[in-house]
Amino acid sequence: MSTEALARDAAPPEDPGYAMAAGELVAGLTVRPAGRTSASPYETGRLVSLAPWLPQHAERIRFLLAGQRPDGGWGGPEGYALVPTLSAVEGLLAALERDAPVGWSHDGVRNAVDRALRLLYDRAAGPATYPVPDLPAADLIVPALVERIGDRLAEPPAALADRRPAGPPPLPAGMDSQRLDRVRLLARSGRPMPPKLLHALEVLGPAARRLPTVTPTGSGAVGASPAATAAWLGGPDGSPPASVDYLGQSIAGHGGPVPCATPITVFERSWVLATLARVGVPLSVPAGILAELRAALGPDGAATGPGLPTDADTTAVTLYALARLGQPADPACLAGYDTGEHFCTWQGENGASVTTNAHVLEALGRQLGDGGPRAAGVVRRLTGWLLDRQEADGRWSDRWHASPYYATCCAVLALRDHGGPSARPAVERAVGWVLGSQQPDGSWGRWAGTAEETAYGLLAVLAGRPSPSLDAAVAAAAGRLSVMDDEGDRPPLWHDKDLYHPGQIVRAAVIAARKAAGDRLRDGAHTPTDPWSALLE
Repeated sequence: MSTEALARDAAPPEDPGYAMAAGELVAGLTVRPAGRTSASPYETGRLVSLAPWLPQHAERIRFLLAGQRPDGGWGGPEGYALVPTLSAVEGLLAALERDAPVGWSHDGVRNAVDRALRLLYDRAAGPATYPVPDLPAADLIVPALVERIGDRLAEPPAALADRRPAGPPPLPAGMDSQRLDRVRLLARSGRPMPPKLLHALEVLGPAARRLPTVTPTGSGAVGASPAATAAWLGGPDGSPPASVDYLGQSIAGHGGPVPCATPITVFERSWVLATLARVGVPLSVPAGILAELRAALGPDGAATGPGLPTDADTTAVTLYALARLGQPADPACLAGYDTGEHFCTWQGENGASVTTNAHVLEALGRQLGDGGPRAAGVVRRLTGWLLDRQEADGRWSDRWHASPYYATCCAVLALRDHGGPSARPAVERAVGWVLGSQQPDGSWGRWAGTAEETAYGLLAVLAGRPSPSLDAAVAAAAGRLSVMDDEGDRPPLWHDKDLYHPGQIVRAAVIAARKAAGDRLRDGAHTPTDPWSALLE
Protein backbone atom coordinates (compact mmCIF):
# COMPACT_ATOMS: atom_id res chain seq x y z
CA MET A 1 0.00 0.00 0.00
CA SER A 2 1.34 3.47 -0.85
CA THR A 3 2.08 6.01 1.86
CA GLU A 4 -0.59 8.25 0.34
CA ALA A 5 -3.16 5.47 0.74
CA LEU A 6 -2.01 4.80 4.31
CA ALA A 7 -2.50 8.43 5.24
CA ARG A 8 -5.86 8.62 3.45
CA ASP A 9 -7.18 5.44 5.05
CA ALA A 10 -6.10 6.65 8.51
CA ALA A 11 -7.91 9.96 8.19
CA PRO A 12 -10.48 10.44 10.97
CA PRO A 13 -14.05 11.56 10.36
CA GLU A 14 -14.86 15.26 10.11
CA ASP A 15 -15.64 15.75 13.82
CA PRO A 16 -14.15 13.02 16.03
CA GLY A 17 -15.15 14.84 19.21
CA TYR A 18 -12.08 16.98 19.88
CA ALA A 19 -14.23 20.00 20.67
CA MET A 20 -16.26 17.98 23.16
CA ALA A 21 -13.15 16.55 24.82
CA ALA A 22 -11.61 20.02 25.02
CA GLY A 23 -14.83 21.44 26.44
CA GLU A 24 -14.85 18.82 29.18
CA LEU A 25 -11.20 19.54 29.92
CA VAL A 26 -11.77 23.30 30.18
CA ALA A 27 -14.85 22.81 32.35
CA GLY A 28 -12.78 20.63 34.66
CA LEU A 29 -10.38 23.49 35.34
CA THR A 30 -12.93 24.99 37.72
CA VAL A 31 -13.79 21.70 39.45
CA ARG A 32 -10.35 21.41 41.06
CA PRO A 33 -8.95 24.94 40.90
CA ALA A 34 -5.74 23.95 42.67
CA GLY A 35 -4.86 21.83 39.64
CA ARG A 36 -4.17 18.14 39.12
CA THR A 37 -0.74 16.64 39.28
CA SER A 38 0.68 13.27 40.22
CA ALA A 39 1.68 12.18 43.70
CA SER A 40 5.41 12.42 44.36
CA PRO A 41 7.51 9.75 46.08
CA TYR A 42 9.94 12.49 47.13
CA GLU A 43 7.34 14.80 48.66
CA THR A 44 5.43 11.92 50.23
CA GLY A 45 8.62 10.58 51.80
CA ARG A 46 9.20 13.99 53.35
CA LEU A 47 5.75 13.97 54.95
CA VAL A 48 6.33 10.45 56.30
CA SER A 49 9.45 11.79 58.01
CA LEU A 50 8.31 15.29 58.98
CA ALA A 51 4.60 14.96 59.74
CA PRO A 52 3.56 11.52 61.06
CA TRP A 53 0.83 13.34 62.98
CA LEU A 54 -1.07 14.17 59.80
CA PRO A 55 -4.05 11.98 58.84
CA GLN A 56 -3.42 9.03 56.51
CA HIS A 57 0.17 8.48 57.61
CA ALA A 58 -0.16 4.74 56.96
CA GLU A 59 -1.47 5.42 53.46
CA ARG A 60 1.68 7.40 52.69
CA ILE A 61 3.88 4.55 53.89
CA ARG A 62 1.91 2.06 51.81
CA PHE A 63 2.19 4.37 48.79
CA LEU A 64 5.96 4.28 49.11
CA LEU A 65 6.05 0.51 49.51
CA ALA A 66 3.78 0.00 46.50
CA GLY A 67 5.85 2.34 44.32
CA GLN A 68 9.24 0.75 44.94
CA ARG A 69 10.83 -0.58 41.77
CA PRO A 70 12.20 -4.13 41.46
CA ASP A 71 15.76 -2.78 41.76
CA GLY A 72 14.94 -1.13 45.09
CA GLY A 73 14.65 2.45 43.88
CA TRP A 74 11.85 4.93 43.36
CA GLY A 75 11.12 7.40 40.60
CA GLY A 76 12.37 7.60 37.05
CA PRO A 77 15.29 5.91 35.31
CA GLU A 78 18.97 6.65 35.78
CA GLY A 79 19.76 9.74 37.86
CA TYR A 80 16.07 10.55 38.23
CA ALA A 81 15.88 7.82 40.89
CA LEU A 82 18.29 9.53 43.28
CA VAL A 83 16.12 12.21 44.91
CA PRO A 84 12.95 10.12 45.39
CA THR A 85 14.91 7.08 46.59
CA LEU A 86 16.83 9.08 49.18
CA SER A 87 13.59 10.66 50.41
CA ALA A 88 11.71 7.36 50.61
CA VAL A 89 14.57 5.67 52.47
CA GLU A 90 14.94 8.49 55.00
CA GLY A 91 11.19 8.60 55.57
CA LEU A 92 10.89 4.85 56.04
CA LEU A 93 13.90 4.83 58.39
CA ALA A 94 12.12 7.48 60.44
CA ALA A 95 9.00 5.32 60.55
CA LEU A 96 11.01 2.29 61.72
CA GLU A 97 12.62 4.35 64.50
CA ARG A 98 9.56 6.15 65.72
CA ASP A 99 6.19 4.79 64.68
CA ALA A 100 4.01 1.93 65.80
CA PRO A 101 3.22 -0.26 62.78
CA VAL A 102 -0.45 0.60 62.38
CA GLY A 103 -1.60 -0.14 58.84
CA TRP A 104 1.87 -1.28 57.78
CA SER A 105 4.41 -3.86 58.93
CA HIS A 106 7.95 -3.54 60.22
CA ASP A 107 8.99 -6.45 58.01
CA GLY A 108 7.65 -4.82 54.86
CA VAL A 109 9.33 -1.50 55.60
CA ARG A 110 12.59 -3.15 56.69
CA ASN A 111 12.77 -5.18 53.48
CA ALA A 112 12.06 -2.08 51.37
CA VAL A 113 14.77 -0.08 53.15
CA ASP A 114 17.27 -2.91 52.84
CA ARG A 115 16.74 -3.22 49.09
CA ALA A 116 16.91 0.54 48.60
CA LEU A 117 20.11 0.88 50.61
CA ARG A 118 21.78 -1.79 48.50
CA LEU A 119 20.94 0.28 45.43
CA LEU A 120 22.09 3.58 46.96
CA TYR A 121 25.45 2.11 48.00
CA ASP A 122 26.01 0.47 44.61
CA ARG A 123 28.98 2.42 43.28
CA ALA A 124 28.77 0.73 39.89
CA ALA A 125 25.10 1.10 38.96
CA GLY A 126 23.34 3.07 41.72
CA PRO A 127 21.51 6.33 40.94
CA ALA A 128 24.45 8.40 42.26
CA THR A 129 26.62 7.05 39.42
CA TYR A 130 24.57 8.92 36.79
CA PRO A 131 24.70 12.64 36.02
CA VAL A 132 22.32 14.50 38.32
CA PRO A 133 19.33 15.77 36.31
CA ASP A 134 18.63 19.49 36.42
CA LEU A 135 15.89 19.23 39.04
CA PRO A 136 15.11 22.26 41.22
CA ALA A 137 17.10 22.30 44.48
CA ALA A 138 18.72 18.90 43.82
CA ASP A 139 22.06 20.30 45.00
CA LEU A 140 20.39 21.07 48.35
CA ILE A 141 18.11 18.07 48.67
CA VAL A 142 20.64 15.33 47.92
CA PRO A 143 23.32 16.40 50.44
CA ALA A 144 20.68 17.05 53.11
CA LEU A 145 19.13 13.59 52.72
CA VAL A 146 22.48 11.80 52.45
CA GLU A 147 23.53 13.44 55.71
CA ARG A 148 20.26 12.56 57.43
CA ILE A 149 20.38 8.92 56.29
CA GLY A 150 23.94 8.68 57.55
CA ASP A 151 22.82 10.00 60.94
CA ARG A 152 19.98 7.49 61.14
CA LEU A 153 22.19 4.57 60.16
CA ALA A 154 24.83 5.54 62.73
CA GLU A 155 22.31 4.33 65.32
CA PRO A 156 20.00 2.16 63.21
CA PRO A 157 16.52 1.21 64.34
CA ALA A 158 16.14 -2.21 65.93
CA ALA A 159 14.73 -3.65 62.71
CA LEU A 160 18.09 -2.93 61.03
CA ALA A 161 20.35 -3.71 63.98
CA ASP A 162 22.13 -6.49 62.07
CA ARG A 163 23.17 -4.13 59.26
CA ARG A 164 26.89 -3.32 59.23
CA PRO A 165 27.70 0.42 59.51
CA ALA A 166 28.59 1.85 56.12
CA GLY A 167 28.45 5.61 56.62
CA PRO A 168 26.19 7.83 54.53
CA PRO A 169 25.33 6.87 50.93
CA PRO A 170 27.74 8.24 48.32
CA LEU A 171 27.15 11.63 46.76
CA PRO A 172 27.24 11.96 42.96
CA ALA A 173 30.55 13.01 41.48
CA GLY A 174 31.11 16.75 41.80
CA MET A 175 28.34 17.33 44.36
CA ASP A 176 29.04 18.61 47.87
CA SER A 177 27.19 20.38 50.69
CA GLN A 178 28.63 23.86 50.19
CA ARG A 179 25.42 25.46 48.90
CA LEU A 180 23.40 23.69 51.60
CA ASP A 181 25.80 25.09 54.19
CA ARG A 182 25.27 28.61 52.82
CA VAL A 183 21.48 28.22 52.97
CA ARG A 184 21.73 27.03 56.57
CA LEU A 185 23.88 30.04 57.40
CA LEU A 186 21.34 32.34 55.74
CA ALA A 187 18.54 30.81 57.82
CA ARG A 188 20.49 31.41 61.04
CA SER A 189 21.33 34.99 60.07
CA GLY A 190 17.74 36.19 60.30
CA ARG A 191 17.78 37.55 56.76
CA PRO A 192 14.83 36.78 54.45
CA MET A 193 14.98 33.61 52.39
CA PRO A 194 14.81 34.10 48.60
CA PRO A 195 11.31 33.12 47.43
CA LYS A 196 12.58 30.31 45.19
CA LEU A 197 14.23 28.60 48.19
CA LEU A 198 10.95 28.39 50.08
CA HIS A 199 9.79 25.60 47.77
CA ALA A 200 12.51 23.38 49.27
CA LEU A 201 12.56 24.75 52.82
CA GLU A 202 12.52 21.17 54.15
CA VAL A 203 16.25 20.88 53.41
CA LEU A 204 16.83 22.85 56.62
CA GLY A 205 15.38 20.06 58.73
CA PRO A 206 14.53 21.13 62.32
CA ALA A 207 15.95 24.61 61.63
CA ALA A 208 12.97 25.29 59.37
CA ARG A 209 10.49 25.07 62.26
CA ARG A 210 8.57 28.37 62.51
CA LEU A 211 11.46 30.22 60.88
CA PRO A 212 10.51 33.83 61.61
CA THR A 213 11.64 35.13 58.23
CA VAL A 214 9.14 32.86 56.45
CA THR A 215 5.49 33.86 56.11
CA PRO A 216 2.99 31.36 54.69
CA THR A 217 0.56 32.49 52.02
CA GLY A 218 -3.04 33.24 52.88
CA SER A 219 -3.88 29.60 52.20
CA GLY A 220 -1.24 28.52 54.73
CA ALA A 221 1.24 27.15 52.20
CA VAL A 222 4.99 27.68 52.32
CA GLY A 223 6.53 27.64 48.87
CA ALA A 224 3.46 25.87 47.43
CA SER A 225 5.01 22.69 48.86
CA PRO A 226 3.52 20.23 51.34
CA ALA A 227 7.03 19.23 52.47
CA ALA A 228 8.17 22.81 52.98
CA THR A 229 4.97 23.62 54.85
CA ALA A 230 5.32 20.56 57.10
CA ALA A 231 8.95 21.45 57.82
CA TRP A 232 8.01 25.01 58.74
CA LEU A 233 5.22 23.81 61.04
CA GLY A 234 7.51 21.31 62.75
CA GLY A 235 4.62 19.64 64.58
CA PRO A 236 0.92 19.91 65.37
CA ASP A 237 1.19 21.89 68.61
CA GLY A 238 0.14 25.48 68.14
CA SER A 239 0.20 25.16 64.36
CA PRO A 240 -1.50 27.92 62.38
CA PRO A 241 -4.87 26.49 61.29
CA ALA A 242 -4.45 27.70 57.70
CA SER A 243 -1.23 25.72 57.26
CA VAL A 244 -2.76 22.59 58.75
CA ASP A 245 -5.75 23.03 56.44
CA TYR A 246 -3.41 23.41 53.46
CA LEU A 247 -1.73 20.12 54.30
CA GLY A 248 -5.11 18.47 54.75
CA GLN A 249 -6.20 19.62 51.31
CA SER A 250 -2.89 18.49 49.82
CA ILE A 251 -3.24 14.93 51.10
CA ALA A 252 -6.92 14.71 50.14
CA GLY A 253 -6.25 14.76 46.40
CA HIS A 254 -4.47 11.39 46.39
CA GLY A 255 -5.78 9.85 49.59
CA GLY A 256 -2.60 10.40 51.61
CA PRO A 257 0.32 10.90 49.20
CA VAL A 258 1.06 14.44 48.04
CA PRO A 259 2.37 16.21 44.93
CA CYS A 260 5.53 18.31 44.83
CA ALA A 261 3.65 21.55 44.20
CA THR A 262 0.11 22.64 44.90
CA PRO A 263 -1.71 24.78 43.92
CA ILE A 264 -0.68 25.07 40.26
CA THR A 265 -3.74 27.02 39.16
CA VAL A 266 -2.23 29.54 36.74
CA PHE A 267 0.23 27.03 35.29
CA GLU A 268 -2.46 24.47 34.55
CA ARG A 269 -5.00 26.89 33.13
CA SER A 270 -2.60 28.84 30.93
CA TRP A 271 -0.93 25.74 29.45
CA VAL A 272 -4.24 23.98 28.77
CA LEU A 273 -5.82 26.99 27.07
CA ALA A 274 -2.70 27.92 25.08
CA THR A 275 -2.22 24.37 23.84
CA LEU A 276 -5.80 23.97 22.67
CA ALA A 277 -6.14 27.45 21.18
CA ARG A 278 -2.89 27.12 19.22
CA VAL A 279 -4.33 24.36 17.01
CA GLY A 280 -7.73 25.99 16.61
CA VAL A 281 -9.83 23.86 18.95
CA PRO A 282 -13.13 25.76 19.47
CA LEU A 283 -13.23 26.82 23.11
CA SER A 284 -15.86 28.25 25.40
CA VAL A 285 -13.86 29.50 28.35
CA PRO A 286 -15.69 30.66 31.49
CA ALA A 287 -15.31 34.40 31.93
CA GLY A 288 -14.10 33.82 35.47
CA ILE A 289 -11.08 31.83 34.29
CA LEU A 290 -10.06 34.55 31.85
CA ALA A 291 -10.52 37.22 34.52
CA GLU A 292 -8.41 35.26 36.99
CA LEU A 293 -5.63 34.77 34.42
CA ARG A 294 -5.58 38.50 33.72
CA ALA A 295 -5.54 39.23 37.45
CA ALA A 296 -2.59 36.86 37.90
CA LEU A 297 -0.45 39.16 35.73
CA GLY A 298 1.12 41.66 38.10
CA PRO A 299 3.99 44.08 37.42
CA ASP A 300 6.42 41.14 37.53
CA GLY A 301 4.18 38.73 35.65
CA ALA A 302 2.49 35.57 36.90
CA ALA A 303 3.46 32.68 39.16
CA THR A 304 2.54 29.02 38.81
CA GLY A 305 0.56 29.37 42.02
CA PRO A 306 0.55 31.24 45.34
CA GLY A 307 3.78 30.76 47.27
CA LEU A 308 5.99 30.43 44.20
CA PRO A 309 7.93 33.30 42.63
CA THR A 310 6.72 34.92 39.45
CA ASP A 311 8.47 33.55 36.40
CA ALA A 312 8.84 34.33 32.72
CA ASP A 313 7.57 30.92 31.60
CA THR A 314 4.17 31.10 33.31
CA THR A 315 3.93 34.79 32.41
CA ALA A 316 4.60 34.17 28.72
CA VAL A 317 2.16 31.27 28.39
CA THR A 318 -0.52 33.26 30.22
CA LEU A 319 0.00 36.21 27.86
CA TYR A 320 -0.09 33.91 24.83
CA ALA A 321 -3.26 32.13 25.97
CA LEU A 322 -5.06 35.40 26.63
CA ALA A 323 -4.00 36.80 23.25
CA ARG A 324 -5.17 33.65 21.46
CA LEU A 325 -8.52 33.92 23.21
CA GLY A 326 -9.04 37.55 22.25
CA GLN A 327 -8.03 39.01 25.62
CA PRO A 328 -4.53 40.41 24.96
CA ALA A 329 -2.64 41.87 27.92
CA ASP A 330 0.35 44.18 28.07
CA PRO A 331 3.56 42.10 27.86
CA ALA A 332 5.59 44.78 29.67
CA CYS A 333 5.64 42.50 32.72
CA LEU A 334 8.16 40.32 30.84
CA ALA A 335 10.74 43.10 30.65
CA GLY A 336 12.30 42.31 34.03
CA TYR A 337 13.34 38.85 32.81
CA ASP A 338 15.24 40.12 29.76
CA THR A 339 18.96 39.60 30.29
CA GLY A 340 19.82 41.33 27.02
CA GLU A 341 20.64 37.95 25.47
CA HIS A 342 17.71 35.76 26.46
CA PHE A 343 14.94 35.71 29.07
CA CYS A 344 15.64 34.12 32.45
CA THR A 345 12.91 32.02 34.02
CA TRP A 346 13.35 34.05 37.20
CA GLN A 347 15.89 36.48 38.54
CA GLY A 348 19.09 34.72 39.58
CA GLU A 349 18.40 31.61 37.50
CA ASN A 350 21.41 29.32 37.29
CA GLY A 351 21.27 28.38 33.62
CA ALA A 352 18.76 29.13 30.89
CA SER A 353 15.61 27.46 29.58
CA VAL A 354 14.87 26.74 25.93
CA THR A 355 11.16 26.32 26.57
CA THR A 356 10.86 29.52 28.60
CA ASN A 357 12.39 31.45 25.72
CA ALA A 358 10.26 29.65 23.15
CA HIS A 359 7.17 30.67 25.12
CA VAL A 360 8.38 34.27 25.39
CA LEU A 361 8.94 34.26 21.63
CA GLU A 362 5.34 33.13 21.13
CA ALA A 363 3.97 35.76 23.52
CA LEU A 364 5.92 38.61 21.94
CA GLY A 365 5.33 37.25 18.45
CA ARG A 366 1.60 37.48 19.05
CA GLN A 367 2.08 41.08 20.17
CA LEU A 368 3.96 41.76 16.94
CA GLY A 369 1.10 40.26 14.98
CA ASP A 370 -1.38 42.41 16.89
CA GLY A 371 0.41 45.59 15.84
CA GLY A 372 3.29 45.92 18.29
CA PRO A 373 6.35 46.47 16.06
CA ARG A 374 8.54 47.39 19.05
CA ALA A 375 8.68 43.68 19.85
CA ALA A 376 10.35 42.89 16.51
CA GLY A 377 13.90 43.39 17.79
CA VAL A 378 13.36 41.12 20.78
CA VAL A 379 11.65 38.51 18.60
CA ARG A 380 14.62 38.54 16.24
CA ARG A 381 17.06 38.20 19.15
CA LEU A 382 15.15 35.32 20.73
CA THR A 383 14.97 33.56 17.39
CA GLY A 384 18.74 33.69 17.09
CA TRP A 385 19.19 32.51 20.68
CA LEU A 386 16.98 29.48 20.10
CA LEU A 387 18.71 28.65 16.82
CA ASP A 388 22.08 28.74 18.57
CA ARG A 389 20.89 26.17 21.10
CA GLN A 390 19.67 23.58 18.66
CA GLU A 391 21.70 20.41 19.05
CA ALA A 392 23.67 18.94 16.17
CA ASP A 393 21.10 16.22 15.44
CA GLY A 394 18.23 18.74 15.29
CA ARG A 395 16.67 18.38 18.73
CA TRP A 396 16.42 20.74 21.68
CA SER A 397 16.58 19.79 25.37
CA ASP A 398 15.45 21.73 28.41
CA ARG A 399 15.66 21.98 32.17
CA TRP A 400 11.91 21.75 32.84
CA HIS A 401 11.19 18.42 31.20
CA ALA A 402 12.94 15.06 30.98
CA SER A 403 12.01 14.53 27.33
CA PRO A 404 13.65 16.30 24.40
CA TYR A 405 10.36 15.92 22.52
CA TYR A 406 8.76 18.57 24.75
CA ALA A 407 11.58 21.06 24.27
CA THR A 408 11.79 20.34 20.55
CA CYS A 409 8.04 20.77 20.13
CA CYS A 410 8.08 24.11 22.00
CA ALA A 411 10.99 25.44 19.96
CA VAL A 412 9.61 24.22 16.63
CA LEU A 413 6.17 25.75 17.15
CA ALA A 414 7.59 29.10 18.26
CA LEU A 415 10.08 29.26 15.38
CA ARG A 416 7.53 28.10 12.81
CA ASP A 417 5.10 30.84 13.75
CA HIS A 418 7.43 33.68 14.70
CA GLY A 419 10.97 32.88 13.60
CA GLY A 420 10.68 33.97 9.99
CA PRO A 421 12.32 32.37 6.94
CA SER A 422 15.74 32.24 8.61
CA ALA A 423 14.39 29.71 11.12
CA ARG A 424 12.96 27.38 8.49
CA PRO A 425 16.10 25.21 8.05
CA ALA A 426 16.28 24.65 11.82
CA VAL A 427 12.61 23.67 11.90
CA GLU A 428 13.17 21.15 9.12
CA ARG A 429 16.23 19.70 10.89
CA ALA A 430 14.15 19.28 14.03
CA VAL A 431 11.35 17.62 12.08
CA GLY A 432 13.94 15.30 10.55
CA TRP A 433 15.22 14.31 13.99
CA VAL A 434 11.70 13.63 15.24
CA LEU A 435 10.85 11.56 12.17
CA GLY A 436 14.10 9.63 12.45
CA SER A 437 13.48 8.74 16.09
CA GLN A 438 9.91 7.50 15.65
CA GLN A 439 9.47 4.03 17.11
CA PRO A 440 8.22 1.12 14.98
CA ASP A 441 4.75 1.31 16.52
CA GLY A 442 4.44 4.99 15.54
CA SER A 443 5.06 6.46 18.99
CA TRP A 444 7.81 8.63 20.41
CA GLY A 445 9.54 8.55 23.79
CA ARG A 446 12.88 9.07 25.51
CA TRP A 447 12.83 5.70 27.27
CA ALA A 448 9.67 4.14 25.83
CA GLY A 449 6.79 5.44 23.77
CA THR A 450 4.32 7.53 25.77
CA ALA A 451 1.11 9.30 24.83
CA GLU A 452 2.54 12.62 26.02
CA GLU A 453 5.73 12.43 23.98
CA THR A 454 3.86 11.08 20.96
CA ALA A 455 1.65 14.16 21.12
CA TYR A 456 4.71 16.41 21.14
CA GLY A 457 6.26 14.45 18.29
CA LEU A 458 3.10 14.80 16.22
CA LEU A 459 2.80 18.54 16.82
CA ALA A 460 6.45 18.98 15.85
CA VAL A 461 6.39 16.97 12.62
CA LEU A 462 3.20 18.72 11.53
CA ALA A 463 5.34 21.86 11.28
CA GLY A 464 7.34 20.19 8.50
CA ARG A 465 6.77 20.57 4.79
CA PRO A 466 4.05 18.16 3.63
CA SER A 467 5.30 15.01 1.95
CA PRO A 468 4.05 11.45 1.54
CA SER A 469 6.60 10.13 4.04
CA LEU A 470 5.72 12.77 6.62
CA ASP A 471 2.01 12.08 6.23
CA ALA A 472 2.65 8.35 6.65
CA ALA A 473 4.50 9.06 9.90
CA VAL A 474 1.64 11.28 11.04
CA ALA A 475 -0.87 8.53 10.25
CA ALA A 476 1.12 5.94 12.19
CA ALA A 477 1.54 8.25 15.17
CA ALA A 478 -2.11 9.32 15.19
CA GLY A 479 -3.23 5.71 15.13
CA ARG A 480 -0.90 4.76 17.94
CA LEU A 481 -1.85 7.83 19.98
CA SER A 482 -5.53 6.95 19.81
CA VAL A 483 -4.69 3.60 21.43
CA MET A 484 -2.22 4.98 23.98
CA ASP A 485 -4.69 7.66 25.01
CA ASP A 486 -7.01 4.91 26.24
CA GLU A 487 -4.32 2.81 27.91
CA GLY A 488 -3.78 5.21 30.79
CA ASP A 489 0.02 4.83 31.08
CA ARG A 490 1.11 8.30 32.21
CA PRO A 491 4.72 8.34 33.42
CA PRO A 492 5.87 11.57 35.08
CA LEU A 493 8.25 13.53 32.85
CA TRP A 494 8.10 17.13 34.10
CA HIS A 495 10.82 18.55 36.36
CA ASP A 496 10.18 19.67 39.91
CA LYS A 497 11.96 18.38 43.00
CA ASP A 498 10.83 15.02 41.63
CA LEU A 499 9.40 14.10 38.22
CA TYR A 500 5.67 14.79 38.01
CA HIS A 501 2.76 14.45 35.61
CA PRO A 502 0.42 17.47 35.20
CA GLY A 503 -2.53 15.47 33.95
CA GLN A 504 -4.71 18.23 32.50
CA ILE A 505 -1.80 19.83 30.66
CA VAL A 506 -0.77 16.54 29.11
CA ARG A 507 -4.38 15.77 28.23
CA ALA A 508 -4.56 19.09 26.38
CA ALA A 509 -1.43 18.20 24.39
CA VAL A 510 -2.93 14.84 23.38
CA ILE A 511 -6.22 16.43 22.29
CA ALA A 512 -4.35 19.12 20.35
CA ALA A 513 -2.12 16.59 18.60
CA ARG A 514 -5.00 14.34 17.62
CA LYS A 515 -6.96 17.31 16.31
CA ALA A 516 -4.01 18.69 14.31
CA ALA A 517 -3.17 15.26 12.90
CA GLY A 518 -6.80 14.73 11.95
CA ASP A 519 -6.83 18.02 10.07
CA ARG A 520 -3.71 17.06 8.13
CA LEU A 521 -4.85 13.55 7.28
CA ARG A 522 -8.36 14.61 6.34
CA ASP A 523 -7.64 17.49 4.00
CA GLY A 524 -3.89 18.11 3.94
CA ALA A 525 -4.23 21.28 5.98
CA HIS A 526 -1.19 22.56 7.76
CA THR A 527 -0.48 25.63 9.84
CA PRO A 528 1.15 28.30 7.67
CA THR A 529 4.02 30.42 8.81
CA ASP A 530 2.81 33.50 10.67
CA PRO A 531 2.66 36.33 8.08
CA TRP A 532 4.17 38.72 10.59
CA SER A 533 7.38 36.70 10.48
CA ALA A 534 8.21 38.56 7.28
CA LEU A 535 8.80 41.67 9.37
CA LEU A 536 11.80 39.96 10.95
CA GLU A 537 13.72 39.68 7.70
